[in-house]
Amino acid sequence: MRRYRLEIDNVRAHLRSLWIVIGLQGLIILALWIGWSQAPKQLRVYVPPDLRSGAVLAAEEVPPANVYAFAFYIFQQLNRWSENGATDYGHAIFRISPYLTPRYRNDLIADMELKARRGELAFRVRGVHEVPGHGYEERRVDVLSADVWVVWLDLDLLESVKGMTVKQTSIRYPIRVVRQAIDPETNPWGLALDGYGADGPRRLSKADLSESDSDGAAVDKEPS
Repeated sequence: MRRYRLEIDNVRAHLRSLWIVIGLQGLIILALWIGWSQAPKQLRVYVPPDLRSGAVLAAEEVPPANVYAFAFYIFQQLNRWSENGATDYGHAIFRISPYLTPRYRNDLIADMELKARRGELAFRVRGVHEVPGHGYEERRVDVLSADVWVVWLDLDLLESVKGMTVKQTSIRYPIRVVRQAIDPETNPWGLALDGYGADGPRRLSKADLSESDSDGAAVDKEPS
């Protein structure tokens, strides 16, 4: 009889240990569920354009190459007037407004109104493209903080009125870029142009144009 009683006690002890294990597993599952429910639903990862040498990526970290590509593409769209600057300038501002800070958008609207009063927009066609040999290098992006950059774009500017060229020059634009992850539906980049940095744009001299991005020469960031 004593032997059966010991067996019953052993079974009861084993059941208690199983209940303890089940309780611990339940607590672990609850903790994992809480952590999963509080994790972000989306993570933005910026993939550099050139992955030939590999890359170590961190969520929300923006590589300089991506900042440069964003600034160049959006600024080029802003300065593309295909038929008539009197209407195309405003359309361009409206079209890329999700990629502009409110301050810079207001500055552009004021600039458009000023140019319109001066008669500098009517029938004007405008476009910019990168100066050959002056493309992206890390030295063309100044990292001011984790959320603010200045991108140095060397661009050829071409303007014409009714087929006649009225302006053709090379200009260095210091474009200020900031992080603005407000509406990923309209701005998946999470970045925005914020106007000009440094002392603003300046024309490139012959010495500037002769420099090659491959020779390691420093970008002249001071206006002439």
